[in-house]
Amino acid sequence: MFPWFDIRSSFLFVNLIVTIVVLGGLLATIEKHLPTAIRQTFRYGKHALKGSPDRLVSLLEVPKAWFKHFYVFAALWSVAGFAVMMETYLTGQPARDYVIAFLDTMATNKRMVRTTPTETMVAMTLITLQCLRRFYETWFVQVFSSKLKINLSAYLVGYIHYFGTIVAILAQAEGFTRAGPVSLPTNGYRFEPSVRLALCVGVFCYAWYHQYLSNVILANLRKDKAGKVVSQKHSLPTGDYFDAVSSPHMFFEIVMYVVLFCVLHRNSTMVYVLLWVLSNQLMNSWLTHQWYVENFPNYPKQRKALVPFVL
Repeated sequence: MFPWFDIRSSFLFVNLIVTIVVLGGLLATIEKHLPTAIRQTFRYGKHALKGSPDRLVSLLEVPKAWFKHFYVFAALWSVAGFAVMMETYLTGQPARDYVIAFLDTMATNKRMVRTTPTETMVAMTLITLQCLRRFYETWFVQVFSSKLKINLSAYLVGYIHYFGTIVAILAQAEGFTRAGPVSLPTNGYRFEPSVRLALCVGVFCYAWYHQYLSNVILANLRKDKAGKVVSQKHSLPTGDYFDAVSSPHMFFEIVMYVVLFCVLHRNSTMVYVLLWVLSNQLMNSWLTHQWYVENFPNYPKQRKALVPFVL
């Protein structure tokens, strides 16, 4: 059982998980009986609500292209976290007091050390690379439809996710708490690689690259051979992992967060981050798969929704 202060620091992600599981479950089982407001709030993009919208909910919708905004935030926030981490571990001193005070506010001042400097460095490097790549993709690769909308709540969740993930990684890291290590030896801020971490980095890089390929494939469906945007319609993607699943970009998102959890397995908040990503991507991939099947009569039957050959 996790101590109360670890649960407190995970409260944000627990609420996100409960919301997505409850509403997603209702949508999957009794959607036709749900109020239009709930259905419209949950559905967006290609699988947006069909029919007459709820006027009040429509007032709370913003262009789906605004997704790129929170990747600006994610890139800046992750780079800031990476810089703070590097300053701490390269100087061999605890993090600056204002950083620890900020983490105390976001989590609790009773935080304990649960991850080594090596694990923290690996995790922060990987999440920073992911945020920077997603920033590049959303601004210079992806093509967003000018007609599609998302609910303001879905837009804000993007900021919450990346803010909370960076805080979670640092909150229980050595050098970022007021308490000393708990059942963890002090490494003196030395970098100590291991086979486990090397495997984690390898799997993450594989997923990172193939998620990029998936987003390039989706973007190219709306571009000509010269790279000029010529359409905003949804077409049937093929190639790479699209031949196995409907949403390989979502599958590899899960893989990357599984890796982060494996790197920071003693960090009690990361299990909630992983469960949030898993539940969110699972529901979105199910809706996407359902949309493809409904809109493409000859949709390949061998394609699964999310996990190749399984789900």
